[in-house]
Amino acid sequence: MKMITAIIKPFKLDEVRRALSDVGVMGLTVSEVKGYGRQKGHTEIYRGAEYEVAFVPKLKLELAIPDDIVEAAREALRQAACTGEFGDGKIFEFDLEQALRIRTGEMGDDAL
Repeated sequence: MKMITAIIKPFKLDEVRRALSDVGVMGLTVSEVKGYGRQKGHTEIYRGAEYEVAFVPKLKLELAIPDDIVEAAREALRQAACTGEFGDGKIFEFDLEQALRIRTGEMGDDAL
């Protein structure tokens, strides 16, 4: 099993969700986050004054998936989240040692 964490642009969420669903991802967790990478934030004009926004709003996706769909999920996520512009985000993968469904007690892939 793998845990995939991805940081994406907020407007790409529906497209990413559909792409992941198409490859068999059953669920995911979404959190609103702020951060910056190489883009170093951006400037905005508010009431005639220009100011720098150091932290850009993003979405953090977390999904636990069985090993047999990791490559398909990674590629679906990458393609759906890509705009070709700075700030498209990142995908991180971690080994997931165990999963347990609280309601039924199922473990491992069955819990996903």
